Amino acid sequence: MTNQMITAQGLTKTFRSKGQTVEAVRSLDLAVGEGELVAFLGPNGAGKSTTLRMLTTLLPPTSGDAVVAGCDVRRDPAGVRRRIGYVGQGSSGGHTQRVRDELHAQGAFYGLGRRETRTRAAELIESLELGQVANRTVQSLSGGQKRRLDIALGLIHRPELLFLDEPSTGLDPHSRANLWQHIVELRRATGTTIFLTTHYLDEADRLAERVMVMDHGSVIADDTAWALKESLAGDRVTLTFESATDASAAAARLGGEIDGADGASARVVTVTAPGGDRALPRYIRELADAGIDVAAATHRQPTLDDVFLALTGRSLRDEAAHAAPIGEASEPVAA
Repeated sequence: MTNQMITAQGLTKTFRSKGQTVEAVRSLDLAVGEGELVAFLGPNGAGKSTTLRMLTTLLPPTSGDAVVAGCDVRRDPAGVRRRIGYVGQGSSGGHTQRVRDELHAQGAFYGLGRRETRTRAAELIESLELGQVANRTVQSLSGGQKRRLDIALGLIHRPELLFLDEPSTGLDPHSRANLWQHIVELRRATGTTIFLTTHYLDEADRLAERVMVMDHGSVIADDTAWALKESLAGDRVTLTFESATDASAAAARLGGEIDGADGASARVVTVTAPGGDRALPRYIRELADAGIDVAAATHRQPTLDDVFLALTGRSLRDEAAHAAPIGEASEPVAA
């Protein structure tokens, strides 16, 4: 059986805000196996960052228990910190310090010897392609370079488990792709367990073995991205007709929905179905047999955003477009 790197039972966190009690995380149960890459997703304010802060011992739970990397977050927080790496939403490096010096200082912080620290820093500088900027100050780095430095700082002590909180927020597409290439290659080489939050659904869909969806302080879905899309969203088949009358008849026959009440949208019907690529020809034949001609038809596979809409009624893609800047809290802080 796979060893569990994270287990939580009944994990809860409440805050006092404006005289009222806010339950940010509600009796959370979760388990992450050794070597997994798990994406922890949800709308702003869902409780994701609060959960990460409890699992990394930055916030004490109000109730419940959690064991992280073999250590209890309540009874042995120092043990948790020794065994994990944490990359938060803000840049970790001191702005006026050189990249290499920051890595050396981080190694000393974790109790590594001078020789081991220098060797490890050199390894990370090479693997994360920071060699050309190793002697530059942190404030002179680009956004992508700073995030790669953050990853290096989180990995300096060879943690068994790495927490990444919105690691690519604020980066341009090229820097995002470059950052993830380095993370994936490092994971392949070391087998590090990775637990991450992200607003970028393509990252979760492409990289994570499991996706956990959180809303209103609770995990409401936990499965592979493929399984979630197949069971909760289904393929989208869109059929366009010459008249609203035909569209209405087709919607009634196929169990679909008309896109709008009037205008051109009233002639468009959307049907959600598993295996939409196979269902589409069947729909066209069935409608033709009923004397209803289809003017145009398309098929689209579901996305994780469709899953979010199905689960929460909200689009995470829209929230990502308005995501808070790096370092800006989106959930309550302790009073």
